[in-house]
Amino acid sequence: MPAYGQARGAWGWHPLDSRWAQRVVDAAGIAPGELVLDVGAGLGALTAPLVRAGARVVAVELHPGRADRLRRRFADAPVTVVRADAGDLRLPSRPFRVVSSPPYNISTLLLKRLLAQGSRLVSADLVLQRQVANRWVRGDVPGANRWFRYYDPSIGLRLPRKAFTPPPHVDSAVLVLRKR
Repeated sequence: MPAYGQARGAWGWHPLDSRWAQRVVDAAGIAPGELVLDVGAGLGALTAPLVRAGARVVAVELHPGRADRLRRRFADAPVTVVRADAGDLRLPSRPFRVVSSPPYNISTLLLKRLLAQGSRLVSADLVLQRQVANRWVRGDVPGANRWFRYYDPSIGLRLPRKAFTPPPHVDSAVLVLRKR
């Protein structure tokens, strides 16, 4: 059992392997100085390559122990750690991007939050359950017509189960949203 007395499965936690995290960030094409949210940051698998790419990162993590570890790990980096639930997350008032591997059980909630009216989201690269990502690309979700007037959805990298530890029981892919 990991530190903090919480089994990974209890939080549905499947950390992304660092090599795959680097691939996700590389594919996102982050430019130095961009503001990027990493929602469900865990211990920083995506946060670290985002920092190396020159991003200003807001790492959002609900689990108190992981949030504390993130603060210590990135104390000297351009990273702000926010301990918050995705449903309560206050989005930046200036343009921002998202590169994230959120818990699968918050995917829809997070996407609705990011795509809400008034959001300054420029783009998102989200590691999601492949079936969910495919539904969003096909427009098989309530509200899709409204969102797709402003964003182009596509499937990015496909991640094998072994890209996570422990491997999830489902396949994963990056849902890519780019503002039109």
